[in-house]
Amino acid sequence: MKQNTALNILKSGKNVFITGSAGTGKTYLLNLYTQYLKERRVYPTIVAPTGIAASHLGGQTIHSFFSLGIRDSIDEGYVEFLLEKKYLKSRFSKLKLLIIDEVSMISPEIFSAMDLILRGFKGTDAPFGGVQVVISGDFFQLPPVSKAPKEKRFAWQSTAWKALELQTCYLKEKFRQDDSRLIQILDDIRSGHISTLSEELLASRHEKVLDTTTPTKLYTHNVDVDRINLEELAKLSGDSKHFVCETKGSEKSIEKIFKSSLVLEELVLKKGAVVIFIKNNTEDGYVNGTTGTVQSFSPIDNMPIIITTDGRKIKLELEDWSLENDSGKVLATVSQVPLRLAWAITIHKSQGMTLDAAEIDLSKTFETGQGYVALSRIRNIEGLRLMGLNSMALRVDPLTLHVDERIMLASQKSIDTISSLSNEALESRFETHILTLGGVVNKEKIEEEMQNIKAGKPSHSSYVTPTHVKTKNLIAKSDTLIKLAQSRGVSKGTIIQHLLLIKEENPEVDLTKYRPSEELFKRVDEVVLKLKTKNLKENFSENGKLRLKSVFEALDTEVSYDDIRLCMLFME
Repeated sequence: MKQNTALNILKSGKNVFITGSAGTGKTYLLNLYTQYLKERRVYPTIVAPTGIAASHLGGQTIHSFFSLGIRDSIDEGYVEFLLEKKYLKSRFSKLKLLIIDEVSMISPEIFSAMDLILRGFKGTDAPFGGVQVVISGDFFQLPPVSKAPKEKRFAWQSTAWKALELQTCYLKEKFRQDDSRLIQILDDIRSGHISTLSEELLASRHEKVLDTTTPTKLYTHNVDVDRINLEELAKLSGDSKHFVCETKGSEKSIEKIFKSSLVLEELVLKKGAVVIFIKNNTEDGYVNGTTGTVQSFSPIDNMPIIITTDGRKIKLELEDWSLENDSGKVLATVSQVPLRLAWAITIHKSQGMTLDAAEIDLSKTFETGQGYVALSRIRNIEGLRLMGLNSMALRVDPLTLHVDERIMLASQKSIDTISSLSNEALESRFETHILTLGGVVNKEKIEEEMQNIKAGKPSHSSYVTPTHVKTKNLIAKSDTLIKLAQSRGVSKGTIIQHLLLIKEENPEVDLTKYRPSEELFKRVDEVVLKLKTKNLKENFSENGKLRLKSVFEALDTEVSYDDIRLCMLFME
């Protein structure tokens, strides 16, 4: 199936399974669809089984979004427990379209758990609570991690999968590989029969010296990867440059960013170090997986200057990895150089990447799909140096082989169905779907949103109620700050921040019932008056506002910041 046909099926609002061999542009297609949705003020939820996979599409891990903790399966009792959580009610009430990436790594139990939770929160027995579900992945790639053999191993074996009545889109056109010889090897692996020609091609790449570039080494185990990178860095002469990340936000939120991405707390580089980019930034000329070498460091800010494998020169700036809450508010940010040492990485981490050249060791392969994933990372057979194979290396799961033909037949049926519709019928379906999702179809509004997105100011008003407005709506029913905080499910400090915003937007609003005690108010008021009278520059911020820290210190640190803010809310 062509990508444009698959995009039309997605836009028509059907539940869809996008599959195809590595390099056929599954992620690219999902990005096209999400861009189309956002231009119409529809914001999909994107999840994946691992943080690295989720980062490719700017999503979250399944366990985090669905609040599964470390569970591999759940029952209805656990769903009842989750239903008591107000923040989850808010989260799932907004969910109308769910994109699930790298489905090959999702177990039937986890897939069914997502279905059960959404049915519970949406209050319906419709599959996945009636939201549009878009699933992407290739079952020839890495399977779910399992501690013990299971009768049912893949998501497609669950009853939840069958209930979705998915339209199948089997992408065929390869964009990553431009070499018919490599494509033939990959197709042979997918067929379960390695031809003599493919065996000879692989044998010809055994310990082949690559004279065009320093290849990224792909290994099956972390211990080999870490050892190689440290050894190679130590071989380089010259001074080491240490880049320590900058962080904002709570420790817990920052920890989540590190767990769900490839960003490092400390990156050590030297001139000549082989690196791989771990962030997409097409404007600056790199994507997740671009490789290169450190040419030098800027004399101005000490940032690394990279020569990419294809000869481009890139002077790096810090990139941000952020964690947002359900309202789009940034909870934490990690700023760091978007690089890792790349003499070696694990095959597991390489899934989703495109590499210009790779030295691949499959002698310790322990799982079906590892060899296929590793070999499909490269564009051309000339970029392969193969260090070893074992009996598992080129194997794929026999069950996947068995169902692959059925998946292709289902894809052809989807092509026939969508092709039978006129352009007018298609456009009507597209509009109906967007309206069902609460989006906009007016051309002027779409154009306006496109400009907002381009300017980095997308409109969230169509799908998110500002958090302080939610607080405002509960004021009439809440006699005290504590009751208001409990009703909203947030801290007292957050409520005070909301009240400040509410007062700023509507100075006439009556918040008298939240006024602090007269004794506390008088104490803070006197200190504020003294500081304003002295008018010392260090006590005021650049916008002319009195610094809370100055008030806090003038009160001998005996009054909390929250109480100071609350008192200042009632000062003229």
